[in-house]
Amino acid sequence: MIVRDAEPADLEAILEIHNTAIAESTAIWDTEQVDLDERVAWWAHRRQAGFPVLVAEIDGAVAGYASYGPWRPKSGYRFTVENSVYVADGFHRRGVATALLGELVVRAKIDGVHVIVAGIEASNQASIALHRNFGFEIVAEMPQVGAKFGRWMDLTLMQLMLPGPVNGPAEERGVGS
Repeated sequence: MIVRDAEPADLEAILEIHNTAIAESTAIWDTEQVDLDERVAWWAHRRQAGFPVLVAEIDGAVAGYASYGPWRPKSGYRFTVENSVYVADGFHRRGVATALLGELVVRAKIDGVHVIVAGIEASNQASIALHRNFGFEIVAEMPQVGAKFGRWMDLTLMQLMLPGPVNGPAEERGVGS
């Protein structure tokens, strides 16, 4: 398995994984599938903002993808990101999600991220276990905040705090200015 930065040629495979998750799972809470133009714009926006978009490749096929992006739009949240990890059908239980999340955590440390948030549908015990294996802790359970497939969905919020300055972000303490 190779984990690498996604390239434009990967976007059709990313689209297929994304739309399958919309249609068949509660991993993505959207109910309408997207087209390739939407994924191209998403990828370009993530890249321009400096956020990683990764793919795991097995035998030349995209086996999964992962990214992180802004958790909330206010500037006070700029050191916090939300991660997403998705695995293609046929590649589950092969370490794809572990490899992708591991690389996201490495990239977050390099990028100066302080907190990674994961919003997980509460019945997705595999994703909760994956995140726990990386040190994420459950910080909130939010009952019935989503709806899909004719049922209410509960949200589990997990977070991983990464090492950072003891007294807060350096730019706010006047360091490096």
